[in-house]
Amino acid sequence: MRGDDGFGVAVAECLANEELPDQVRVMDVGIGGIHLVQELLAETVGVLIVVDAVEMDRPPGTVLVIRPSVEEVASLPLAEKHDRLADMHYSTPDRVLMLANALGALPEKVWIIGCEPLDAHSVGEGLSEPVEHGISAAIGEIKSIVRAVGIEW
Repeated sequence: MRGDDGFGVAVAECLANEELPDQVRVMDVGIGGIHLVQELLAETVGVLIVVDAVEMDRPPGTVLVIRPSVEEVASLPLAEKHDRLADMHYSTPDRVLMLANALGALPEKVWIIGCEPLDAHSVGEGLSEPVEHGISAAIGEIKSIVRAVGIEW
């Protein structure tokens, strides 16, 4: 829906066309991160890699590997808990990870593979050229993480 914001979907589509190790599962949750939380509640997951467009003031197409700092909901004042947990779609990774953590479903090992968008706000289909080029780098980073946790790929 929003051009470069579809980076994670594009990476998931490419991975879906590859032969994956038995221990690896690719899921496209689009803008409904609550679906990811539901999956994490239903199934024990050892490692989670989230792929998304991330705005970090880098050149468009830059791929970043991020170990996110997940906010602890329990430490927030009650009014702030309600505010932070009121998002019905959980469309940003930080909110999804915060909710999964609050529910005890967040794996111990979590990474975000992000790509700096050229434009993640305009309505339109397809990725910009620099973000399109970031797909292969992101897949390389994913494979590297998977191998680093002991899964042959």
